[in-house]
Amino acid sequence: MIKKLLIVFLSMFAATLSVAADEQLLDPGQAYRLEVRAIDRSVLEARWRIADGYYLYQSKFKFAIKPATLNTGKPIFPPGKIKDDEYFGKVETYRNEVAIRIPLPADISEKFALAVTSQGCSDLGVCFPPQTQQIDVDLTSAPAGQTKGGSPTGIAKPETEVGNSASQVENLLSGGSMLLILTSFFGFGIALSLTPCVFPMVPILSGIIVNHGEKISRARAAMLSAAYVLGMAVTYAAAGVVAGLSGTLVSSALQNPWVLGSFAAIFVALSLSMFGFYELQLPKGLQSRLSSSANAHHGSVGAIVLMGALSALIVGPCVAAPLAGALLYIAKTNDAVLGGIALFTMALGMGLPLMLVGVFSRSLLPKTGAWMTVVTRGLGVALLATALWIVSPVLPGWVVMLGVALLLIIPAIYLHALDPLPVPASGWKRLWKGVGVSMLVVGCGILVGLLSGARDPLQPLAGFHSTAAATAEPTRFERIASEQELEARLKTTKGPVMLDFYADWCVSCKEMEKFTFTTPEVRARLAGMTLLQADVTANSDAHKALLKRFQLFGPPAIVLFDARGKELSEKQVVGFVPPARLLGLLESL
Repeated sequence: MIKKLLIVFLSMFAATLSVAADEQLLDPGQAYRLEVRAIDRSVLEARWRIADGYYLYQSKFKFAIKPATLNTGKPIFPPGKIKDDEYFGKVETYRNEVAIRIPLPADISEKFALAVTSQGCSDLGVCFPPQTQQIDVDLTSAPAGQTKGGSPTGIAKPETEVGNSASQVENLLSGGSMLLILTSFFGFGIALSLTPCVFPMVPILSGIIVNHGEKISRARAAMLSAAYVLGMAVTYAAAGVVAGLSGTLVSSALQNPWVLGSFAAIFVALSLSMFGFYELQLPKGLQSRLSSSANAHHGSVGAIVLMGALSALIVGPCVAAPLAGALLYIAKTNDAVLGGIALFTMALGMGLPLMLVGVFSRSLLPKTGAWMTVVTRGLGVALLATALWIVSPVLPGWVVMLGVALLLIIPAIYLHALDPLPVPASGWKRLWKGVGVSMLVVGCGILVGLLSGARDPLQPLAGFHSTAAATAEPTRFERIASEQELEARLKTTKGPVMLDFYADWCVSCKEMEKFTFTTPEVRARLAGMTLLQADVTANSDAHKALLKRFQLFGPPAIVLFDARGKELSEKQVVGFVPPARLLGLLESL
């Protein structure tokens, strides 16, 4: 037995040596091939082509002019990927290829030497010492660097990559062909349909279709879906035109407890009907006047159009870059026709997935039996969750957590989470019991977190672990409420300033608060900046004036200022900003 084990061990050792021989370590010059070229006389580009299985550290790059009488400007790095490195901890790295822009001093000679230092590692676990290469640079044939606002064109390109996307959309409207505009905005709409602001519309439309009964045809479902999307698109375009001409979003005025509560009550009523408490139908006196079932359903189209219109105003009030660009174009040109057409097309793109959901939600469901009851009850729970989501901005945190817990615990009981399985039990019954038990455990965990003082349903038990609590600690902003407060604060700052526009009813704002600003790399970049935040939840006159100053129509948005308090308008961003993009924006300062 021992002899056999020894033979197996020796075979494995030989195989390991064979693999190691095949994976020979490359020389640093082969693993990292460097090319330096002059963009113009004010900026160089250093580009590394990195072999597969190798990477470079962002923090290890150094650039020096030889002889050392002048210094280069601050290099401009593209966003890298965060790696939990066994040697240096969490660091930013580059693979495959990286291009770095190096600003040059104005009085540099046409010929000089550039010392370039870099350091990288291999996935085999081997790290190279820092490598320094000296490159002879000749600017004789390089084009002269044109400046704009004191910045060379050579370093302006990275800024536009993370710059004002709303202005780029505005430029598309100003100079693009009609076909390009419509195609682009339809694509914008499809992309926006994947954002959290549109997700609640899926159970709304599905609930409407399913609640119309089992005998509804695919054509009828398509017509009802089209009515919902059309109401949403017309209202979206009309509200956008009004916002562009008036300078304020109509939907922001509707984000108050009375309007949100009334809209949520509609979904609660629709949900309870799906649980069988009552049946939603026309009054008997009106039904008697209608001779056929087709006519009996005809009156519901107008109600569905109204539901789509209300959904556009209340469910999705967040501002994204395409919407902001269209509103800017309308505000500057008063061309409400082209701006309205673009927004209408974008809303149709947002409604395309909803159309598919509406058409196939009825035809893919079982016609009768227990499965149909289960699906109907599930949509009822989804509508209750939508109602809670709608009113969550105006509810205390503990009420939201309690609602989420109950929406998990009560359906879990109906899924027989507490009942013993029959013998024998089918695979489906075991699956649904497992789902029910999981929902019950999560719901009880949220209740425990609520009783311990937590207010975040996504991290209910974070308070039990000090490290988790530290990680979840929000980024601290200094609140300002008017232009006067902003001006006073800018005069006292000694470094770069970031102004964040936020509102309690803005879903994308809360996404950034939870996922972008809490990222360790972002927090490290923000550590040396003055962080200001304008909470425009109340939509007061001072808030409207502050938004108008920066040509904004609502949150979320980020405005940056340099150390002298000057606005960097080309770096303004509108809509949700993921961590990688915000890092690139901050690195380009």
